[in-house]
Amino acid sequence: MSDPRWEQLAAILVRYSTGVRPGDRVMITMMEDHTLPLTRAVHAEAVRAGGLSQIEFQSAVLERDLLLHGNADQVAWVPEPQKTAMEWADVYIALRGASDPRLLDGIPAERIAARRRAMGVISALRTERTRWVLIRVPDESFARQIGMSLEDTMDFFFRTVLLDWEREGERYSEVRRLFSGGSRVEIHGTGTHLTFGTEGRTYEVEDGHVNMPGGELFTAPVEDSMEGEITFEFPGVYAGQSIPGIHLRFSGGSVVDAAADGNEELLHHLLDMDGGSRRVGEFGVGLNRGGDRFCGDILYDEKIHGTVHLALGRSYKSCGGLNESALHWDIVKDLRASGRVMVDGRTVLEEGRFAAG
Repeated sequence: MSDPRWEQLAAILVRYSTGVRPGDRVMITMMEDHTLPLTRAVHAEAVRAGGLSQIEFQSAVLERDLLLHGNADQVAWVPEPQKTAMEWADVYIALRGASDPRLLDGIPAERIAARRRAMGVISALRTERTRWVLIRVPDESFARQIGMSLEDTMDFFFRTVLLDWEREGERYSEVRRLFSGGSRVEIHGTGTHLTFGTEGRTYEVEDGHVNMPGGELFTAPVEDSMEGEITFEFPGVYAGQSIPGIHLRFSGGSVVDAAADGNEELLHHLLDMDGGSRRVGEFGVGLNRGGDRFCGDILYDEKIHGTVHLALGRSYKSCGGLNESALHWDIVKDLRASGRVMVDGRTVLEEGRFAAG
């Protein structure tokens, strides 16, 4: 018997997250073969909702083949079929499976960065032109990555996504009130004293409409306002590559010094991706109480309740952001044991706990 939780999740993704309506053109990416149960459930639900549903298949092992065997032009190619799909679709649902986190080990950092720059074009089209949602479906490799059995991992997964998202959204809106209307944010913590401006910018909540699991508050810092330094307890993860011990120093809104305990070459390639990749496009706060452990996957990690994250690169125009880049790379800082966030001199988050409204 199939797990009924797939059908419950499909209903959330189709009816709540993307609001598929009769006649909507729905592009579904099935990424990795273990996502088939959810792909079938989402496809069926989209059809029942009256959508015109189309499915494409992708896999990290196919990307690895391209990076191993392709020439520079092939690696940097922006795939026209995917570009056309984003221009065609009203709704995009990405069912991303897990894969071996070491799959791209040995691939030169500049090739990984070039490929991500090309795929950033697709990502930008997705955010600008479609109602979209992304989800990561665990498998055995994901379970090994987070140190749990597959059965426990799936229970963890469903615990973070099968929520009453309307109710969660109400709670997130209470947190948003703590941050909204302020003009100066400070982050204090281990190896960290960072300040930036948010005047004229909007805070938005992600309550399962864009990411699944949902559970974050985010905005776009004023582009030239980032000052100070930050040290990240959790490694940055990009294209499956882990970059531990990242320390960044900002001046005039840009990264002027960067170091890491490992994979530092990739860090510098990402910072040099384009003219906007050294600026912070997003400041976010994790709100999902079901996500209580670091997984090495940003779709989960940026939602950990009581953490904050910065995204280097492209900002969200809906928040008032102006920074453009092919890069949008989130890195998570853990404030649950030590650290705080202040807005206009008032503490709003300390050691993982939010202040009373």
